[in-house]
Amino acid sequence: MIELLQSSSNTFNVIAGILGLVVGSFLNVVIHRLPLMMEYEWRSQCTMLLEHLPREIPKTFNLMTPRSRCPNCAHQISALENIPIFSYIILKGRCRSCDLPISFRYPLTELVSSAAAVVVAVHFGFSAAALSAFVLSWGLISLCGIDIETQLLPDTIVIPMLWAGIVVNYFNIFVSLEEAVLGAVFGYLSLWTVFWIFKLATGKDGMGYGDFKLLALLGAWLGWEILPIVIVLSSIVGAGIGIGLILFFSHDKSKPIPFGPYLAVAGWIALLWGDEITAQYLYSVGQL
Repeated sequence: MIELLQSSSNTFNVIAGILGLVVGSFLNVVIHRLPLMMEYEWRSQCTMLLEHLPREIPKTFNLMTPRSRCPNCAHQISALENIPIFSYIILKGRCRSCDLPISFRYPLTELVSSAAAVVVAVHFGFSAAALSAFVLSWGLISLCGIDIETQLLPDTIVIPMLWAGIVVNYFNIFVSLEEAVLGAVFGYLSLWTVFWIFKLATGKDGMGYGDFKLLALLGAWLGWEILPIVIVLSSIVGAGIGIGLILFFSHDKSKPIPFGPYLAVAGWIALLWGDEITAQYLYSVGQL
């Protein structure tokens, strides 16, 4: 099988796409359940401190148990209803039991996960870099989904992913170990510094601490030299989308817009084309 994947790029690309669909289905579980798991844990801690009963907390609730259910009517999802993309199409985007709409986030996550895997497979070919990039891509997708829905970037994903980047680069997969460590340090400190400058100037929080950790994660995977590209790209995309939401969708200016997805998208672009973007920029300013 390994020889087949090495010799046939088309086979590897197809398998990557199918694997992306399957992983995307699981990422939907992560995006939906992990914030609830965090809420249940916080409520349990509050119960111990305040000595009153919170909202009912399931005895067993994690990424594997209980089985997937409709969030509206608690209908248990069967295997045939849980096939990535196809089940959504067959069910016409509605729950078979209560007929209420199924969030489009579910097939979208599966499609994005699959597409990202195919792009990574085409870019890197069958290699350790591709397998590592799969992990980073899927981790970033889950963080984007959670941040968009809850404005949280859970440490239970960010911190292990940060350490994974350092471990990966211990073997010089993307950058050297030294560049990875400096990337994690500078990634955190750069946004931390911006946060405090903004806070001292305005008295308001401009971003959350999760954003610092996310940029540290990207630095650990991609090295410190790529950080300016990630910051610039994420700022441009974030500013453009933010202005568009305010002008065309009447977004409340006082309601914060999560910055994590912009960092994640910029980091993924830098993973694939960071060197080309840097070279093009240097060429445009006459440095090459």
